Amino acid sequence: MTPDDTPDASAPRPPARPASRRAGEVPAGLWTKCNACKQMWYTKELAREAWVCRKCGYHFPLSARQRIEVMADPGSFREFDADVHSADPLHFPDYRAKLKTAEAKSELADAFVWGDAAMDGHPIVMGVTDFAFMGGSMGSVLGEKVTRAFERGAATRRPVVLFSASGGARMQEGILSLMQMPKTSAACARLHRAGVPYISVLTHPTTAGVLASYASLADVILAEPGALIGFAGPRVIEQSLREKLPPGTHTAEFQRAHGMVDDVVHRRDLKPLVTTLLRWMA
Repeated sequence: MTPDDTPDASAPRPPARPASRRAGEVPAGLWTKCNACKQMWYTKELAREAWVCRKCGYHFPLSARQRIEVMADPGSFREFDADVHSADPLHFPDYRAKLKTAEAKSELADAFVWGDAAMDGHPIVMGVTDFAFMGGSMGSVLGEKVTRAFERGAATRRPVVLFSASGGARMQEGILSLMQMPKTSAACARLHRAGVPYISVLTHPTTAGVLASYASLADVILAEPGALIGFAGPRVIEQSLREKLPPGTHTAEFQRAHGMVDDVVHRRDLKPLVTTLLRWMA
C-alpha cells in the first residue's frame, strides 16, 4: 500500500454490531456522529439512509458487507473464495501479525469480497474492496479474486460490477503485488472481448495501483461524492514538485470535470443508475 496521504482507515464507519454493556449503560453504536458536520444520528435511521448524512450529504465509508447489503438484492449474494488468505512470500517483518490484526478487525480473510448477486433482479458478478483490511491494498489474493470475478463474468455472461476503495499495492508482497496490475488488466481485457459489460464504482478512497489498473478499465466508471481519487496523493505530489496543488484536485468531482470518471452519483441513486445501465448494456 502506498505510504502517502491516503485517508485514514480508522475514519468513522457505521458500527457492525453493538458491544456488550452493563445494565443501565447506553448501548454502544446506538448513535453515530457525522465525520463532516458532526451531527449525531440514530444509527438505525442512518442505516435507512444508506449511511449518508441527511444534513450535509457526507457518505460514510462502508465495509464490504455493508456495501453488499446496500447495493445487492436481499439474499441474492453468494460469496466465492471466502477462505482464501494471504501468504507471506517475502517473509516481510511483522506481515503475518498485521494480517491477523486485519482479519480480526474486518472479519474478512482478505480485502476483497466477491460472488454472484442481483441488482433489481439483474444477475451480476459483484466485488467489493474493504478499506478496513490493510487499507484495501492489492496483494496476490485481491488480484486473484478480481481476476476470478472477471473470468466468471465472461464464462456466465453476467455483467461485472466492482466497488473499489484502496490505498494501492501491498508493499509487504513487493513485485508480486505489482504483478496484480497487469494480471487484473489482462482479465478485464478478456471480459471486454467476450462482450460482457463491466461497471466500476470508485469510492473513498481509490488510489495508486488499483486506480491504475482494473478500476479504470470499465465500460462505465462512476464515483461517490467527495471520494478521494488519484494515483499519487496530494502530499506526495507536492513534496515531489515542491508546489502547492489547487484545492479539490483529488476529488471525484474534479475527476468528472476532467473526464476521468463518467459521473458522480449519490449513494441513494447508485443502485437505480447501475440497474438502468445494466438494462441498456446487456
